[in-house]
Amino acid sequence: MATELDYYTILGVERTASDADIKKAFRRLAHHWPPDVNTEPGAAERFKSINEAYQVLSDPGRRQTYDMFGRAGLGADAGLGFDPSAFGSFSDIFDAFFGGAATGGARRGHPAAGADLRYDLRISFEEAVRGTEKEIEFPVYGRCETCGGNGAKPGTEPVPCDNCGGRGEIRTTRRTMLGQMVNVTACPVCQGEGKLVKEPCETCHGEGRTERRRTLRVTIPAGIDEGHQIRLSNEGEVGRRGGAAGSLYVAVHVAPHPSIRREGTELIYEADVSIAQAALGTTIAVPTVDGAEDVEVRPGTQPGTEIRLRGRGVPHLRRTGSRGDLHVFVNVVVPPRLSKRQRELLAEYAAEGGEAVSDAHPGIIGKVRDALG
Repeated sequence: MATELDYYTILGVERTASDADIKKAFRRLAHHWPPDVNTEPGAAERFKSINEAYQVLSDPGRRQTYDMFGRAGLGADAGLGFDPSAFGSFSDIFDAFFGGAATGGARRGHPAAGADLRYDLRISFEEAVRGTEKEIEFPVYGRCETCGGNGAKPGTEPVPCDNCGGRGEIRTTRRTMLGQMVNVTACPVCQGEGKLVKEPCETCHGEGRTERRRTLRVTIPAGIDEGHQIRLSNEGEVGRRGGAAGSLYVAVHVAPHPSIRREGTELIYEADVSIAQAALGTTIAVPTVDGAEDVEVRPGTQPGTEIRLRGRGVPHLRRTGSRGDLHVFVNVVVPPRLSKRQRELLAEYAAEGGEAVSDAHPGIIGKVRDALG
């Protein structure tokens, strides 16, 4: 070995590591450093040292010898039996650890399931809060009506695959660092289905499915929010030659409200009132998802005051009968411009309260001061 690092250091584990910890560390490192995948300089040597360390530490007897005497105690037995060429590519090692199931496909002896589909649905703010029902239309592969989905010409049937004997899988025995492993892969001839179509259906050309447009009515629950998905099982594409149907995922997109902001189940509305309305009190119309509602602004209301309308928010998706609140925040608006009369009145108000204001119109302020003596 090119490196003289401790075996425990190579695997990145403590000397008290359990067998499971050692195996887990090896899996992680072997997944990263295989020379036929990792092109970094020295990857082959690193991979060799990782395997050597694992062979020693995974064997209770050799590990005990190593713990007592180090590599010298192992002698010629250090790294015994490691031959990278014996294991083929990294995919062989991956198969040994993970059961040869690195890729998806048909369940052995059964047709592969169809693909899942996604449909993007746009609804209004009010529809999201109250709930609604929508009709959607989308293209999809459905079961062929001519052959019933098996892909064979009417009057004929699919026959067992000669290559795998109808099992849909090929079993091979391979020697790995862990001993002899049985590797099971999908049959390349029938692609895991176990059957072959000798006389294809003329409508679907042996696929067992045809493309069409489907129309569905989808129920949108009250309280749904932007980005939520509704899963409709068995409404996706059907698989080839009788494969099960996938799912349809309806992704919901909600249009924003012009004046109401949503935060979970709570709704936020900012109400603009004038200085006079805030001081003297008034009644304002507040928009809600159920229509405008009159709300009282009490005399002396301060900027930022919150008025809560309970039960006027968004329904909880998982708690039937429970609904959030609508929070009305009062925003006192100061007019950027005043008429001559408005300035006079405000100046009188300021003088009455002994407040210092800008003397933009000395004549008016002077008159007020003179009037107050």
